Amino acid sequence: MKATIKDVAKLADVSISTVSRVMNNPELVARDKRDKILEAIERLHYTPNALARGLIHKRTRTLGVLIPDISNLFYAELIRGMEDAAHEGGNNLMICNTVNDQSRRLSSLKVMSEKQIDGIVFTSEPVLPECYAVFRQLNLPIVLAATHSLEYDLPSVRINEEQAAFDAAQYLIRKGHTRIAMITGSMSDPISGFPRIQGFLRSLHHYGLELDPERCLEYGNYRFEDSYEAMRRLHGKFPGMTAVFASGDERALACISYCHEHGIKVPEEISVIGFDNTRMSGMSYPRLTTIAQPLYQMGREAILKLDRLINGEPLDQLRTCMDHRIVERQSVLDLTV
Repeated sequence: MKATIKDVAKLADVSISTVSRVMNNPELVARDKRDKILEAIERLHYTPNALARGLIHKRTRTLGVLIPDISNLFYAELIRGMEDAAHEGGNNLMICNTVNDQSRRLSSLKVMSEKQIDGIVFTSEPVLPECYAVFRQLNLPIVLAATHSLEYDLPSVRINEEQAAFDAAQYLIRKGHTRIAMITGSMSDPISGFPRIQGFLRSLHHYGLELDPERCLEYGNYRFEDSYEAMRRLHGKFPGMTAVFASGDERALACISYCHEHGIKVPEEISVIGFDNTRMSGMSYPRLTTIAQPLYQMGREAILKLDRLINGEPLDQLRTCMDHRIVERQSVLDLTV
């Protein structure tokens, strides 16, 4: 049976409050009495209850993280950065998978509140009014990761999605491609859908490529199967394209798979560039050229921001915009050489 603080007090022949003082403010307890208590703790292998420590210190050392789809490899590196930063700060993570569902999201927030977490990292999704209302009720520090909010003054860490998409299209154009298409998420998605579409079209316009959006844009879920079908539709209406910008690595790998199964050589006939630089981007054949988000650093920075808020420290920036970069591999053909 697990030892309790009462067992420690009985063995050391002191009061429970004295044991508590040794665990929390040892300098306030006389040396001889402190040594007896520490010896009793060691003999009984006593480990103080986390919730009890939380009541004493007004912190549970637990941080909540809301993830829309834990199966998406995008989150593996993001969470790794969060986990490392949390561990260094003496915190633990409680990760809730919301499956992109509002009721599940609100339910997860309720559970986090019941567990008396110290703060929340909210990832990828827009902050809807109903969600913000719950944030206000919880009265906890909130940090947004891989998303942002212009409506509410919530700290955030992200990249410039619009500029990153502009750079992806620009990369293809500078490689000599003029018949470029894009597979993307919904225009109604304000986080990674609309900004990336906007950046892509702005890049085409900047370089004088007046392509018909109805022909060069195809929409679909980010998952492989849905993106494969999006590539099928795109190829049917734009067979002359020489390059595809897929606004996610899983989308890009679906494009490559479609081409392979239909005898289309990548990159000789169709070049493909992805987005995110997840681990899978280096596992395809050919290996995928992609826009890299600093996912690990983004996760770390989100936790560091949250910890500063919890400790009442000021933030250097409310909204942090991190740098993206292009990782060149073998899936884009240079037509200029």
